[in-house]
Formats: sequence, structure tokens, C-alpha cells
Amino acid sequence: MPKKLIKRFMPDSQSIKTNKHLKIFGNLLHNPHLWHMNRHSVAKAFAVGLFFAFIPVPFQMVLAAGTAILVHSNLPLSIALVWITNPFTMPVIFYGCYLVGSWVIGETAQEFIFEASWQWVVDSLSTIGPAFLLGCGILAATFALLSYIIIQGLWRYSVIKAWQNRAHK
Repeated sequence: MPKKLIKRFMPDSQSIKTNKHLKIFGNLLHNPHLWHMNRHSVAKAFAVGLFFAFIPVPFQMVLAAGTAILVHSNLPLSIALVWITNPFTMPVIFYGCYLVGSWVIGETAQEFIFEASWQWVVDSLSTIGPAFLLGCGILAATFALLSYIIIQGLWRYSVIKAWQNRAHK
């Protein structure tokens, strides 16, 4: 896995350490192991970031940062991957979560019209909420596990290829 490619898309350490929402972690953010880029820390970061990207709660970055600190994953990458669900991709991703949840429960997907109001959210929890939350959990766990396995495999493959290329020179 090329480190340069990953590093290009990651936020820098200073912007994370000075983020107003992440200041609750204090000196824990200064742990140098949270900033290393190796196969294990990057694979765990993908798992953490993608897991929380599919969890529909506010402050996903804070939850991802806390989990990254607990499991010693790469902190900037864990936080950056949460932004896969952004205001542009969120409707499509969460609708997919709802469809998966409906399929698992065995009910037909209901038609609904989204309204940007708290009352709509409260009312929807009893109708589409169970299927939506189940789908979010299933996809969060699935993407976290798959990304961990894929990153581990890709990183090992790239290291093996690099060693083979060196041996042939």
C-alpha cells in the first residue's frame, strides 16, 4: 500500500490536535503510535473510520477518534474516513442502509418523503427506524471487517512485490 497516496489525503497532525471537538482527548492525541503508518494501524483505521461512517449519529469524528485511540489505529486516517458519509453521499448511503435493513427484516421497503425537521425524524423512528438502524449496523460491521481484511491483504501484497522487485535487480 503506497504510504504517499494515503498521506496525501490525510489531515495533518496539527489540525487534528487543535480541532475544538477533539480537545477532549487532551494529551492522548500526542501518542506517537497514533500517527504511524504501518499495515496494522492503517487497516484498523479503515475499519474504525468506515464503521463510524455508517453509524447515523452526530459527532462521528469524535467517536472515531476515541476508538482509534483505544485500538491504536492511525488517528488522522480514522477521522478522515468518517467523511465518506458527507452531506452529498449521506442520502444514498443511508437509503442503502434502509434497504438492507428492510431486506433482513423481511418487510417491503416503504416509500417516504424526507423532511428536514426533528419531528419527521422522531415520527420516522417508529416506521422506518428499525430497518434503517439494523441496516446501518449490518453495513457498518460489514464494511469495517472487509476493509480491514482488504487493507491487510493489499499491504502484504505490495510489500511482497517490492521485495520481489528488489531481488530481481
